[in-house]
Amino acid sequence: MSIVRRNIVANIAGKGWAALLSLAVLPAYVHFLGIEAFGLIGFFLSLMAILSLLDLGLGTALNRQFAQYSMQSGKAQAMRDLLRTLEIIYWLIGIAIGVAVAALAPVIAAYWLKPQQLSNETVTQTLTMMGIAIAFQWPRALYGGGLMGLQRQVAFNLLSSITGTVNNVGGVLIVWLVSPTIQAFVAWYMALSLVDTLLTRLLLWRSLPEAPARAAFNGQLLADIWRFAAGMTGISVMSVILTQLDKMILVKVLPLDAFGYYSLASRAAGGLSYVIGPICAAFFPRFSQLVAKNDTQELTRIYHRGCQLMSVLILPLAVVLALFSYELLLIWTQDRSIAENSHLILSLLTVGTALNGVASLPYALQLAYGWTQLALAVNTAAVLLLAPLIYFMSVRYGGVGAALIWVVFNALFVFVVVYLMHRRLLRGELWRWYHRDVGQPLLAVATIGTLWYWLMPTFVSNWSSVSNIALASIAMFAAAIIAAPEIRSLTIRWLAEPTDEKP
Repeated sequence: MSIVRRNIVANIAGKGWAALLSLAVLPAYVHFLGIEAFGLIGFFLSLMAILSLLDLGLGTALNRQFAQYSMQSGKAQAMRDLLRTLEIIYWLIGIAIGVAVAALAPVIAAYWLKPQQLSNETVTQTLTMMGIAIAFQWPRALYGGGLMGLQRQVAFNLLSSITGTVNNVGGVLIVWLVSPTIQAFVAWYMALSLVDTLLTRLLLWRSLPEAPARAAFNGQLLADIWRFAAGMTGISVMSVILTQLDKMILVKVLPLDAFGYYSLASRAAGGLSYVIGPICAAFFPRFSQLVAKNDTQELTRIYHRGCQLMSVLILPLAVVLALFSYELLLIWTQDRSIAENSHLILSLLTVGTALNGVASLPYALQLAYGWTQLALAVNTAAVLLLAPLIYFMSVRYGGVGAALIWVVFNALFVFVVVYLMHRRLLRGELWRWYHRDVGQPLLAVATIGTLWYWLMPTFVSNWSSVSNIALASIAMFAAAIIAAPEIRSLTIRWLAEPTDEKP
């Protein structure tokens, strides 16, 4: 098994397990804590995403640099010194963020959030604890990026699966058997965040090659990555504004329970990221290595194969989630009110996330080349054009309006950024991307999904709906595989292998 294929399997297995756990425990959290408390958790996740721009692009830079160092000899000392340099910066940033959030907790509780059932004191205490949790969790992204760049993705996913299982199962037990309060939940999350970060750090340091001297802070190494990191910072700032502005406006405009419905739909649509992220994580280091070797022919082959794999894996899931959003929410939460208030938002957010997914490997290719200017320019233009629309649509139409803007932005990304990228990188491959990598699988999946939706019987029971949706999913996956030439050939070869090996 090639290293890319192994990493894809490990990443999808790890993220898939995390997604299943998240889906399984979320109704329990809503049941024990209430929809307002879940809205507060949604605010915390949005806050984490906004604060991620303070990463300064260093996590992705470490990933790319380790991938390239791994192709060169005599880089052991540089790798260790770079990690020591960046981890000192990361821990200082994390501590500063934690202190700032804790200090601002009373102000946020009093003037930004709009709880109706939770007391101001409860919200303030919870936000303070969330600040501490952010400080504990912050450096983990750096260590995870280093492990990805070193191709230690199997070990990283195994560790993440173990800590994620303990975190989710333990969280349910805490709010069920110990204290059904948001403070108890965040206290557990805070403790596990520190343990997870320290274990990930230990794994990364033990994965580095031995060096002649102890790791030390080396400011010169920052000079080698600062341009790329600066570009990533600009991209991150604009991306965070685009992806989180809707939530920041909604949490101010809507009651906390209504924001809870939007947060739940956002979490469900975000389940696609458990497929998108693993594929990007597996291909990005390989892209970086091939760029360093200047092997354009192999890079082109790997690029199209990866893009078709992305389409085959996420488009059937997205179509099922968008078409059957009401049924899936009702089956999942067993709450008709949640399904009625969230299903249209879920459908729109799913479409936008799927568009983002199919454009993610072209974006990863840009980063592998160290070309950050295009994404930064496009995201900046999008902020200037779409930010007023996000505000207007959110205020006027609530969660549905904000979700619609998410669709518009990602559609522009697919049709503008991918086109502009192929005018510079892998020239001559644009039509192949639109036609074979994305267009054919999308047409096949959309046709099967639409027909199935109209032929599906009226919602009668959970089991009948689950069966129909499962069959629709299988049919769409099969159609996507048949419509994607690279994946079809790989599937046929994989199915034929056991026969060929027989005597």
